[in-house]
Amino acid sequence: MERIIQKIGRINEYIKIIENIKDECEKRFDTDAVYRGAMLHYLYLLADTSIVLAEMTIKKKNLRTPQSYSEAFDILGDSGVLDPEFAYSFAKIAGFRNFLAHDYDIVDSSIICSKILDSIMDIQTYVQQIKISFSS
Repeated sequence: MERIIQKIGRINEYIKIIENIKDECEKRFDTDAVYRGAMLHYLYLLADTSIVLAEMTIKKKNLRTPQSYSEAFDILGDSGVLDPEFAYSFAKIAGFRNFLAHDYDIVDSSIICSKILDSIMDIQTYVQQIKISFSS
């Protein structure tokens, strides 16, 4: 359980960092390579750590082993750890993580600076549902 708490702490840390720099995104993303690199790095860490948290939760709760990153969220939804509708929607974070890992050179700043940053609250919802599943 301690490792799960550590992962949640990391997620919260990455959210704080992103929240602290996101207001400048529209202005700086396309012109400041260091800013862009930092933003993409922390978004990648946030997505990747969310996936690791899903895998750790699955293991801790002795659920079936996922065959992909996105399936991990489906399993959490199927088992009631996450709200099923939320889980299936949130599974998109796996594709986003893979995109950042492999296609970072074709990132659209308008999507990152609006749609992606606006969905940070989904990660907070995810973490809250994970916490609740361990407290009951």
